Amino acid sequence: MSKNPQEPGTGPASPDAGEVLPLLDHALDEPTVFTPRELIEAVRSQRGRDRGAIPPICVLEFDGDLTDALIREGEVERCAAWPCFHTEMWIWQRGDLSCGIVSRTIGGPYAVLVAEQMVACGAKVIVGLASAGRVSPALPIPSVVVADRAIRDEGTSYHYLPPGDVVQASSELAEALEVEVRDAGLKVQRGLVWTTDAPYRETAVQIERHARAGALAVEVQAASLFAFALRGGAQLQAGLVAQVSNAPDHDGQPFDKGHPDADRLLLGCICAAAGRVQARSASRPRPA
Repeated sequence: MSKNPQEPGTGPASPDAGEVLPLLDHALDEPTVFTPRELIEAVRSQRGRDRGAIPPICVLEFDGDLTDALIREGEVERCAAWPCFHTEMWIWQRGDLSCGIVSRTIGGPYAVLVAEQMVACGAKVIVGLASAGRVSPALPIPSVVVADRAIRDEGTSYHYLPPGDVVQASSELAEALEVEVRDAGLKVQRGLVWTTDAPYRETAVQIERHARAGALAVEVQAASLFAFALRGGAQLQAGLVAQVSNAPDHDGQPFDKGHPDADRLLLGCICAAAGRVQARSASRPRPA
């Protein structure tokens, strides 16, 4: 009798010789049968949402603490034009720039689901503001990592791009984010992150392997978001800023972000960097 592949210790069932795993077998050039536009129209119809525009700059705020504080202190207003069944968008104003914030976008599938709808509503730059764990032993805690590449140890990116080890972020946006964060006085490094779908399945073997490959930190959305943006072409730029506040070998205060106002500082950095990038993009001549 063959072993049940679900029994502990037996390992997963292997595909037949020559069979492609479902995760790697996507008809990427085929049109989708369900679009974000259809969901948006359903929300507008059922919930009476406005048809106005959302800001061209949007932030996916992982933790939600910042958004809660901005709501509590009256620094944001609800975006009446945001047509989503699952989330609310809040508008934060920084000088002449408006930024749309959606909170608790945890994991690649959820982040990209929301990002798809943002783009369908007019977003041009989307930045994740995330929490992350340390991978590189040389990275100080707390610190900030601006991701410019991500290891694709998740599932969502394979629905947008062919299989591969790493996906690139927008270099222009990553550079602008790094400059803003450094100018704000926060410790920052720009580089590779490891994106996983299973935070509670990280092992010492994986951490060591990805550290040797140059990964600075581990988080749950960068690879998915970057792949989605690349699929969208020049019309969209995506980035990720991660606050690294924990590690298995860290014996200091867990989840300490260092600066008492780190979240707000980073939101301002994101808005400033994204605003410059979006303005430059808007001024470039479009192909005939």
